[in-house]
Amino acid sequence: MHAIHRGDRPAWRHKDRGVWQTWTWAETRREARAMASGLAALGVKRGDCVSIIGFNRPRLYWAVMAAHALGATPAPVYADAVADELAFVCAHAQARFAVVQDQEQVDKLLAVADQLPELRGIIYDEPRGLRDYDHGQLHDLDQVMARGRERLAGQGEGGEAWLDAEIAAGRGADLSIILYTSGTTGRSKGVMISHERAIAAARSTSEFDRLTERDEVLAYLPLAWVGDNYLTFAQAMVAGFCVCCPESADTVSEDLREIGPTYYFAPPRVLESLLTRITIRMQDAGRFKQWLYRRCIAVARRHGEAILEGRPTPAGGRLAYALGEALIYGPLKNTLGFSKIRVAYTAGEAIGPELFSWYRSLGINLKQLYGQTEAFLFVTAQPDGRARPDTVGPPAPGVDLRIADDGEVQFRSPGMFTGYFREDDKTREAITPDGWVKTGDAGFFTGDGDLKIIDRAKDVGRLAGGALFAPKYIENRLKFYPNIKEVVAFGDGRADVACFVNIDLAAVAAWAERNNVVYASYQELAAHPQVAELLRRDIIAANAALAQEEAMVPSQVRRFIILHKELDPDDGELTRTQKVRRGFIAERYAPLVRALYDGSAEADITTEVTFEDGRKGRLSARLRVHDLGGDPQQARAQANGGRP
Repeated sequence: MHAIHRGDRPAWRHKDRGVWQTWTWAETRREARAMASGLAALGVKRGDCVSIIGFNRPRLYWAVMAAHALGATPAPVYADAVADELAFVCAHAQARFAVVQDQEQVDKLLAVADQLPELRGIIYDEPRGLRDYDHGQLHDLDQVMARGRERLAGQGEGGEAWLDAEIAAGRGADLSIILYTSGTTGRSKGVMISHERAIAAARSTSEFDRLTERDEVLAYLPLAWVGDNYLTFAQAMVAGFCVCCPESADTVSEDLREIGPTYYFAPPRVLESLLTRITIRMQDAGRFKQWLYRRCIAVARRHGEAILEGRPTPAGGRLAYALGEALIYGPLKNTLGFSKIRVAYTAGEAIGPELFSWYRSLGINLKQLYGQTEAFLFVTAQPDGRARPDTVGPPAPGVDLRIADDGEVQFRSPGMFTGYFREDDKTREAITPDGWVKTGDAGFFTGDGDLKIIDRAKDVGRLAGGALFAPKYIENRLKFYPNIKEVVAFGDGRADVACFVNIDLAAVAAWAERNNVVYASYQELAAHPQVAELLRRDIIAANAALAQEEAMVPSQVRRFIILHKELDPDDGELTRTQKVRRGFIAERYAPLVRALYDGSAEADITTEVTFEDGRKGRLSARLRVHDLGGDPQQARAQANGGRP
């Protein structure tokens, strides 16, 4: 459709060797058809599964289109998955072919080939380093597409009419994609989404945000994540906007500035990282620039969101904000690549209210959505002018929501999954007898109909005194501070709250340089006494913020340990979407959890780590337990100026 109605409009861009290359919708159609024809020549047929592995590249997205054209089912895999993770997904999806980016992905597949009896061929996009490999099972994508073009130019089974017939044979109820969950609570599950449901979901939300062919988006999130498949691929197929792929993961920031997208998505972790970079740069700036920045940001906090939403604002506030836009906000947004943003979303995990409001105060139309792979992303979405930091908005278009008796959020939606691949028992567990999907999240509706998510239902608990314990809420309060990258909070059934902390290496290293603190490694920097004092001040400030909320007063952090290593997906501590695997961490670091609560001043720990090349090693450390002490009621009184 797009090739017919807007064939000369840009559909895909990719930066290669510093130069942006562009393909129109008409060119994209030709490339995807050539790939489909070439894959068919290799033996891909209706009902097959094709794994897609790599970073964001137009030809990997076109491989999804090609699979759809043939009636095959794409099953993307995280590009940074270690070989065993990759083997599980490919084996479980029963992949017969894999379209991959480069030598790294080829090597991982070959390393686990004995676990993939169904795999018949590997098609690679980038040939560098693969010349001397055995090409009995390996195929260069350029050659595959060249063969596909020859077949399309021919007659009969290899011609255009044959491919048109294959496409026409597809049905809306056919399987469109298998997306594997992040595995926060255990083994990943393959979520099946049909074509008709994917299109219905993408169409409803594209209309909701008025997305058109004039919009542009930067595709930098993992191909295997539902967020990328929905926001980058499905909505582009419906709205016809242009998808831009960065040169590499290392150049995303630069490429974002060059593209200046109008439609943008970022998980909270990305927004936290950007704010940390800004904070570091301002700490290195001159005194006048620091003073000007603080004054302008103070104005933005008072008036920015009101101006963004069109609410009444004093004339003096508007004038001060306009001056701040000229001096600080405008240049800052230009540096970040946010100057043209019309709609921006954040999701994937809860975002701290301070972080959310900070971006909106600059005039960036950042909104929250709440979604799940099983919903094909959108469950709720905040309309323009109704974005609040403490809720995730009302139900998205066409979505029904309810709160079960136990507080669990449940939904029905246009993009609702058809089930878990090869796991009917898990499907029955996830869907209620009357057809609602269980999210596993605890939440409630506010007075104006917005949904407020507390935490994962299984993670929400009670302190020993009966007070609510919501770890994610506490963690996000702490992660607002630039020196803190990750937090894992404990407290369910305990007298008080304690936590593990990962330092943000970029922020703390910049601080160390300014303060002449010498270190040789992450482990040495994390263990430095001055770093502990730095984080102590941040946690005390976060506790003061928690003390302002009646329900959260008992949840202030009393003790903490700065971990000797960063939590890592390769070590199983985070999911591939960077979510904390809380249960796994509590088990792996059990000696440290005990030390947080038994009064120990320090504790020894030895952990297994995974190096970039897949080798395993062990890392040992003696970590200090830092005690903040204090009484929750006193902290609340201090935060309230002496009033209890």
